Amino acid sequence: MLHLITDWVERALPASLHRALLPFAHRIRHRWRKWHKAPIFGVGVILTNDRGEVLLIRHSYGPRVWTLPAGGKKAGEDPTECARREVREELGVEVGEMQSLGVIEEELSGSPHTSHLFTGTAATVPKPDQREIVEAQFFPVYDLPEPLGWNVPRRIEIWQNYSKDS
Repeated sequence: MLHLITDWVERALPASLHRALLPFAHRIRHRWRKWHKAPIFGVGVILTNDRGEVLLIRHSYGPRVWTLPAGGKKAGEDPTECARREVREELGVEVGEMQSLGVIEEELSGSPHTSHLFTGTAATVPKPDQREIVEAQFFPVYDLPEPLGWNVPRRIEIWQNYSKDS
């Protein structure tokens, strides 16, 4: 039900107003999760370009850090399709083949978080939606910008280990 409301808001509000409201909504969601402790299910995506650089993004809300594309999984949604949807909606990028890197169990805002991690190659240049995502840029893995989000180093390590084994 919540995703229906947020989908409607995204369609009804101008991007600038939506972007202005997101920090407030983020704080409420963060506090709700700390209090409610309901399990959260999502996806994370490590996108590379044809040079092997990793795509990092910056949100219009929350900590001003570089992080990986990610998002919440709707009830009953296939994790792979969720990853494709998040990348398409927020960055305008279609991803061909995606490989699963596994499932990560962690804590997010005080709640248990299950994240399906994927990797794929972006065939086009990302175009941030200017609502949730305000910046997107590819970086060489040996020269990632600071500050990085708290979960980025672990996810990059998982991806690097997967790449070595493949």
